[in-house]
Amino acid sequence: MAGFLSVLRRLYLGTYNWAVFVGWVSVLYHALRTLRGHGYQHVYGAVETPLLLAQTAAVLEIIHSIVGLVRSPVSATLPQIASRLYLTWGILWSFPQVRTHWIVSSLVISWSITEIIRYSFFGMKEIIGFAPSWLLWLRYSTFLVLYPTGISSEVGLIYLALPFIKESEKYCIRMPNKWNFSFDYFYAAILALGVYVPGSPHMYQYMLAQRKKALSKLKEE
Repeated sequence: MAGFLSVLRRLYLGTYNWAVFVGWVSVLYHALRTLRGHGYQHVYGAVETPLLLAQTAAVLEIIHSIVGLVRSPVSATLPQIASRLYLTWGILWSFPQVRTHWIVSSLVISWSITEIIRYSFFGMKEIIGFAPSWLLWLRYSTFLVLYPTGISSEVGLIYLALPFIKESEKYCIRMPNKWNFSFDYFYAAILALGVYVPGSPHMYQYMLAQRKKALSKLKEE
């Protein structure tokens, strides 16, 4: 029974990883194709559907971590997925005014390259039991550049959206109401920017530690 469940787990995770891999390949392909043919102003329109699907599918990774399907701690998985979903739905999808900025291209290219490498790495490990050394190196090294460019793009887009968030008052809850509760999305966005200050270095240090651990094992082999 344990053996069957193990095979089932690997089959499910392998299918999940390769399916999302395809989604991110689509994002990168359409982003680069649009940049070359039409310019950065049209990138979001070209990648919107695969971006929304691929990024939203990552919610399952939080569940995977909680139920123990994967070894990644919830403390590391949750903030990464939450920030991505916030940018995808709470900023880009919600405020079309920022979609034509060149930072969108920087964001989706940084995200897609990172995720193509990550999902292919875990997809190979689940399906065939290992990943080649070059892919392992890419998995634990490309973030050195792509994490700063991705984070900078996320911060930049939130900042660009602030005037539109304030003007539209979208997602705000004003008093009085039957819940006796108020919420201002503008100040929530400012708070999100504030979280990046301690959060980004913390995540970068975590990934550096993971890189050191993974590459030391590679050297031993």
